[in-house]
Amino acid sequence: MSFGVPLIVAISLLWSRVIQAPAPSVSVPPVRREFRAAWVATVDNIDWPSKPGLPVETQKAELLAILDRAAQLRLNAVILQVRPACDALYASTLEPWSEYLTGRMGQPPEPYYDPLAFAIEEAHRRGLELHAWFNPYRARHPSGKSPIADQHISRTRPDLVRTYGRFLWLDPGEPDVQAHSLAVILDVVRRYDVDGVHIDDYFYPYKERDAQGRVLDFPDEPRWQQYRTSGGRLSRDDWRRQNVDAFVERMYRVVKAEKPWVKVGISPFGIYRPGYPEQIKGFDQYTELYADVRKWLVNGWMDYLAPQLYWPIEQREQSFAVLLHWWVSQNSRGRHLWPGSYTSRVGEAPGQGWPPEEIVYQIKVTRGQAGATGNVHFSMKALMQNRRGLADLLASGVYAEPALVPASPWLGKEDLPAPGVVVQPEGTGEQRFQWRLPEGHRVRWWLVRMKRGDRWEIRILPGQTTELRLEEDVARGRVQVVAVTGVDRYGNEGQTGIWQDAAGRP
Repeated sequence: MSFGVPLIVAISLLWSRVIQAPAPSVSVPPVRREFRAAWVATVDNIDWPSKPGLPVETQKAELLAILDRAAQLRLNAVILQVRPACDALYASTLEPWSEYLTGRMGQPPEPYYDPLAFAIEEAHRRGLELHAWFNPYRARHPSGKSPIADQHISRTRPDLVRTYGRFLWLDPGEPDVQAHSLAVILDVVRRYDVDGVHIDDYFYPYKERDAQGRVLDFPDEPRWQQYRTSGGRLSRDDWRRQNVDAFVERMYRVVKAEKPWVKVGISPFGIYRPGYPEQIKGFDQYTELYADVRKWLVNGWMDYLAPQLYWPIEQREQSFAVLLHWWVSQNSRGRHLWPGSYTSRVGEAPGQGWPPEEIVYQIKVTRGQAGATGNVHFSMKALMQNRRGLADLLASGVYAEPALVPASPWLGKEDLPAPGVVVQPEGTGEQRFQWRLPEGHRVRWWLVRMKRGDRWEIRILPGQTTELRLEEDVARGRVQVVAVTGVDRYGNEGQTGIWQDAAGRP
């Protein structure tokens, strides 16, 4: 269809005038800033796919159902496990395809598709961030059943892999292990439009036991002796902690050097050490997993911390609220604090499970704690199953309105001007709004606020969307005000462009 030069010029002039016009004087309500995420675990097919080897169309349909439910619940992020055990749920030249996807390690999907690229595109389309979740050291999980592929690291570099109980594990003390896992993470950051990279609580492994129940020590003796022979003075425990420290620091540095807007998140075991604070008892990740999480937080080697606070608020010795307050008190650099909730405990066997209200209360406790700005749910399965009405309770209550992911201003800022907003005449009962920024500006999200009568509605739309069609609501009438704000890749809001019905019609 040819519009002709005069019409094109006229449209350009219209946009030019709209963009430069001063915005009407309208008081626009702020939007809540809160991280609302769920983990989507692929190891042992916990969340997705529901079992290995499903047809590709079934895999896609299951993933779309997860993303649709997340959007319906007004979550704003999903954390997708893409490297469960030195394998990949995406196209990789560094590691083999995961058997949790195709049923056989090293076998690509047929017909071919890239699950991570698909997940990113579909998540963004729904206004959701997509964080890629990696396990940096696990090389084989006991649930693995298929033959190990020739390109798996246990075949290509067996010198880096240790057999530990039921697992294969990369030795964190080996420099080549750090280099390999960092290369895997950086490969994803370079090639995919992820919003974050994420690691959880597996550093040195949780202790395994032999047939007699005796605790097995992690078999890193050769590397430890090399360290001692070279003049190393640290104790073995401190040396192990230093190995993990070095990986975490380097991970943060290399990700920021590649794409500073990609958030780095860590989700450790929820207790730093027993006695921190005084009433807390339980597992000591500092001595057991060799993870000095407080050090990483104080040094700013992450953009968000999501400690797994997997206990009820009223459980005194591991209280969700008390632990959250302590973690916030350690956050001297003001990084994001988004605690993990054990949402899957809802609906478990009588006497073991939680009522759905516990999760609601944990969200409210988080909102009431200065310095904490969101929650992460483990895992998506509980929300998909709507256990004991939990999903309905969230959607009608604490998640009744949308929220933007909190900004990360320490990472950067892109000054976004106000977009021009116009309304295009449509048929009876419909309004079509369009907006755009001057050339040279890029947004990650659009925050669109619309007023009908005395009520404001909020939409969060992907950056490539520049139009919204709305049907007239008989009860509330036509939209009278539209306010559009660009949000940059760091989460910062730009200036707001406003359209207002000049006729002032109700």
